[in-house]
Amino acid sequence: MRRSTLLVKHDEPIFEDLWTINDLYIFFYSVCKRIFTLPARHAYGFRKTANLPSVWGMNQTDAGSLGPLVDTHAHIYPRNTPLIDGATHKPSRDVTAEEYLRVLDEHGVLFGVHAAASFMGPYNDYTLAALASHRRLRATVIVDPAISPMELKAMDAAGVVGIRFSLHNYRTIPDLRSVDYQRLLRRVADLDWHVHVYAEGERVAELTDQLLAADVKIVIDHYGNPEAASGMNAPGFQAALRAIGSGRGWVKVSAPYRTPGADHAALAAKLLAEGGPERLLFASDWPFVGHETKVTYRQMIDSFEQVIPDPAIRARIGRTAATLYKFA
Repeated sequence: MRRSTLLVKHDEPIFEDLWTINDLYIFFYSVCKRIFTLPARHAYGFRKTANLPSVWGMNQTDAGSLGPLVDTHAHIYPRNTPLIDGATHKPSRDVTAEEYLRVLDEHGVLFGVHAAASFMGPYNDYTLAALASHRRLRATVIVDPAISPMELKAMDAAGVVGIRFSLHNYRTIPDLRSVDYQRLLRRVADLDWHVHVYAEGERVAELTDQLLAADVKIVIDHYGNPEAASGMNAPGFQAALRAIGSGRGWVKVSAPYRTPGADHAALAAKLLAEGGPERLLFASDWPFVGHETKVTYRQMIDSFEQVIPDPAIRARIGRTAATLYKFA
């Protein structure tokens, strides 16, 4: 039997195991459901049994209740990770890639993305180990601007798709106009990576303008982190609109619990009107750092479905993520 070579990255098959007929049936069912939004009875007619093989740990029952195609934002980290100076969080437990994948499977999500955690700084060993073990994952990393092109290329081959500036509640932000950062951003663009941004709204606006001038792709977290009182006039949200208007920006409709009081449905509708599904992304923000006992993964999917009620549009958002994060 030939190996499957579906969803190839760097000329290597993402599916390395030999597939059975049942595996392929489940996979193509999931593709049909996402692309054509077919009801389950049209996608497969066989009887569900408990012992059939699985695709990436998803059995046929899971496949019948699929969630978003790609979760573009979660965090994994060891409890004893080295912390940067001024770290805004100290992990109380290990959060593993295996646990994250179980959560994805429980909610019918096929692919996941590790967003570099601010408190780990440029310590990316744990991230790279997870990518080496799990072909369903991609990641962003935090790097020193002096990182070498060879190191960046090795990360690219491993499944890294971007760098992250996670600066919320940190004292300063970098000057991306400096020579060192301009060189780094040029290398990011050459790798076809993106720059992932999270900060207070005013800082999001400042960073976005510098990144637009640098001609790189930009992904902005959590609606641009708008303040409820300012609504659509919030500087972070306005920056998000500028980013998608540039043709080089994407925005995550995510983590509403981080911007309480904001009208997330109205914000999502505006982003959709300005950029379409090709500029929006679903993200869970799991394991909800700082809110671990107050938020569930199911609530984040429910929020996404509430602010983007049309399943066909949600499916297009999923395909956007699959392309941006290089799963397809």
